Amino acid sequence: MTAPSSAALAEFAATLTFETIPASVIRRTEDLLLDWFGSCLAGKNARAVEILATFVESMGPQDGPSEILIHRKTSSPLLAAMANAAASHVAEQDDVHNGSVFHPATVVFPAALAVAQALGRSGKELLTACVAGYEVGIRVGEFLGRSHYKVFHTTGTAGTLAAAAAVGHLLKLNPEQMLHAFGSAGTQSAGLWEFLRDAADSKQLHTAHAAGAGLTAAYLAHKGFTGARRILEGPQGMAAGMSSDADISKLTDGLGTRWTVAETSFKFHASCRHTHPAADALQQVLQQHALTASDVKHVTALVHQGAIDVLGPVTDPQTVHQSKFSMGTVLGLVAVLGRAGLSEFDASFKAGEVVSFHDKVVMELDPEVDSAYPARWIGKVRVETIDGRVLHGRVDEPKGDPGNTLSRAELEDKALRLALYHGGASEAEMRTAMTRLWAMADAPQVGRLRP
Repeated sequence: MTAPSSAALAEFAATLTFETIPASVIRRTEDLLLDWFGSCLAGKNARAVEILATFVESMGPQDGPSEILIHRKTSSPLLAAMANAAASHVAEQDDVHNGSVFHPATVVFPAALAVAQALGRSGKELLTACVAGYEVGIRVGEFLGRSHYKVFHTTGTAGTLAAAAAVGHLLKLNPEQMLHAFGSAGTQSAGLWEFLRDAADSKQLHTAHAAGAGLTAAYLAHKGFTGARRILEGPQGMAAGMSSDADISKLTDGLGTRWTVAETSFKFHASCRHTHPAADALQQVLQQHALTASDVKHVTALVHQGAIDVLGPVTDPQTVHQSKFSMGTVLGLVAVLGRAGLSEFDASFKAGEVVSFHDKVVMELDPEVDSAYPARWIGKVRVETIDGRVLHGRVDEPKGDPGNTLSRAELEDKALRLALYHGGASEAEMRTAMTRLWAMADAPQVGRLRP
């Protein structure tokens, strides 16, 4: 890659205007904002989130311009962004972009919301900044490629640049300053998958750090702090140290005409996205053939290599969060209870029938599924029944993908369930918040989201 590609990405993020974004993309951004808000409230009372939130609250002012949503408190933009980013990633219900294998909402919205509240920006300015963050972060994730994701949690790495782009736009950075913000964000990129083997809490730290590091990078650039101009493609940059298949063309692919926001998927099941295609395919088989869990002898989930890399280390899940990265547990919940939602994981991930079904499940690399990934996440399962039948299920677009998306009514229902999950908000409070969120484009100033 040559320097102009990085410069083009920075110029896009700095100069994007609300008027140049298609109305359908703005509507999708509003959908994603509501989905994120519900996911954030669902993080209330999660042990790892409460530790992080309590820590950041102890480090900063007891009041400030920016909301810490789960605690109904306010603080500085930096600390609010970190707390909200951690909270919105723990329930495994936040969005995902297939091609980059990146969860944009959990790093973009926390940083952008905190800064918009602090600066008194309008709703249009917030939405525009969030589009900038999505477009940059997704393209960086695609650029870093599959080899990166094998070891690195892309949401923690590309997420720093996504947050920097969104905050930089709200700070009205010029293209040169935005390029410096990218440099400072990229040098802080971090997040390794090793935590899955130990059921460690690192995933929430990844998002908190990415949102905070990107915000910091943008504010520093605003004051004249410089960063590496070629942090993505330089000989000692991100691609050099974190990827073996980086594709430079991805950084500016369709910039300004291809809107990756519109490609972003919503999560239906409350688990790692790698489990969703197989879960949908299994549900298809069970429903079409009127099977129960006890009718099934064996299930082979035919998957892409990324699923094996991320889910493979979790062989005997010991916590609710770790169980969300277990193909066997997710398929067990679907087979036994009919869904793999938040309450099902909490109550039943160690239930006897679910564990028994877990032991019937294996993953197998499938050439078709693997070659389509990450642009398409095909779900395929092979089910052997107790009575000797071999049945096949296939889903080309899992529930929540753009071609099989959630309606606004479904998104409202999901957000309400997330808010009620651990008492993040009452139904009345959530209804009021949803009204405010749907009207964000008309808000002269971004105020409190919570009633």
